[in-house]
Amino acid sequence: MSASCNEPHHAHHDHKHGPGCGHTAIQHGDHVDYLHDGHLHHPHGDHVDEHKVEVSDKNPDTCTHGAGGHEPGHVHGPGCGHEAVPHGDHVDYLVNGHLHHPHGDHCDDHGAVEVVTKT
Repeated sequence: MSASCNEPHHAHHDHKHGPGCGHTAIQHGDHVDYLHDGHLHHPHGDHVDEHKVEVSDKNPDTCTHGAGGHEPGHVHGPGCGHEAVPHGDHVDYLVNGHLHHPHGDHCDDHGAVEVVTKT
């Protein structure tokens, strides 16, 4: 474990993330992270850091009263067919390069992310 790393680590992670590993890769600042079972993983030396998309102007945590990209009435949650993405203090779902957040009777668009690869 790197002594200079202050990021939370994902315990007991034997999978090696990288191009072609089978997980969706997302550009996150100056590096690439991988979506894996509702986590955003960043390979770092001999361990994997847990990352999240920060709340920002690009990826706000606001109510937009609707987001497109799926049929009306679709409900995001475990097993909905969209990958979970940690965003700020909550979980969003990746739909056509955008973060969708379930909110009452609709879902909000929490902005775009750059999907590098989908394998």
